[in-house]
Amino acid sequence: MAAGMDLSPPFTVIEGGRNKDNLSAIENENSDDLNSIRQMTLGKPPRHLSAMRHCVSSTRLAAAADLATDVNVNVNRPSSEEKSELLPVFRAGSCAEMGPKQYMEDEHICIDNLIDHLGTAKFPSPGAFYGVFDGHGGTDAASFVRNNILRFIIEDSQFPSCVEKAIKSAFVQADYAFADASSLDISSGTTALTALFFGRTLTIANAGDCRAVLGRRGRALEMSNDHKPNSTSEKIRIEKLGGVVYDGYLNGQLSVARAIGDWHMKGPKGSACPLSAEPELHELLLTEEDEFLIMGCDGLWDVMSSQCAVTVARKELMLHNDPERCSRELVREALKRNTCDNLTVIVICFSPDPPPRIEIPPTRVRRSISAEGLHLLKGVLDCN
Repeated sequence: MAAGMDLSPPFTVIEGGRNKDNLSAIENENSDDLNSIRQMTLGKPPRHLSAMRHCVSSTRLAAAADLATDVNVNVNRPSSEEKSELLPVFRAGSCAEMGPKQYMEDEHICIDNLIDHLGTAKFPSPGAFYGVFDGHGGTDAASFVRNNILRFIIEDSQFPSCVEKAIKSAFVQADYAFADASSLDISSGTTALTALFFGRTLTIANAGDCRAVLGRRGRALEMSNDHKPNSTSEKIRIEKLGGVVYDGYLNGQLSVARAIGDWHMKGPKGSACPLSAEPELHELLLTEEDEFLIMGCDGLWDVMSSQCAVTVARKELMLHNDPERCSRELVREALKRNTCDNLTVIVICFSPDPPPRIEIPPTRVRRSISAEGLHLLKGVLDCN
């Protein structure tokens, strides 16, 4: 192990905390400088008042492109006042490709503004909703869930007072409603990954092996678990309910442990079953350091690590600040790595601005690397 390497934890989840500025030290040295700093802070417009959404100036794009290959640049930290006023500006782009498979069975949904989409102010603003649905055994289940899951969430009696319970209930209700759809092939199935934003609150729900990864100043923070039958927790659950895992497959048939549909593998409604439609939820309060979210089906994650995807996405966003082009680049990279599955990727940005450059601070006595720089380096190595 190299001497002097910083092995501090790679990230910390901050639940609305504030960092106090060191203004007292400045005040003791020079009160005039303090007044100047305060005037500059008050003069800076709140980030959420920016009118720019889907474009940036050519000057900023050129500057971002020049900086993409240089990580030794300072990242200005926001003041506590700016953190308290943070409101995300959602911008999403998606890309879906059939890949080497004979049929395309993926579905996805992108809604940047829930109030405009639904025409109701039933929930806080800004609000957004995204989903990736990886179908198998046909397209009926994935299409059904894509078209109905949001409705099941907002029509649940526990919404919006208890969002997590409403989402869990909605997944199960979608599963039951699909079973009752006589015109559809209920033996088809789908995994389901959704992201619901209310202001700064992000709620991820996942049933299956799609994955959501948060980009936090260049670091990858996984927001979901892959529900594979041979993972320890899922295997224990499956075997407790009378199922078996054979060669990585649930009951020797299915490569995921949770899914909506697949009613030929389930018992009566309401009965405990090795194949579960109940999602696993993760909730997070966004901070200034959280830059974007990547949602993708297993066709992406089979050939790319979470950190590599964040590194690729961040580099792309610094170059052109376009989440759709970014999602296309992730799909192109997965195809280049010979993925064997359909590909669907959504990239959701939380700001109208491109990500800032990351600083690896220099030292006189010995060289060290920041947590951000360490994760950036890991992502570059994974991508090569």
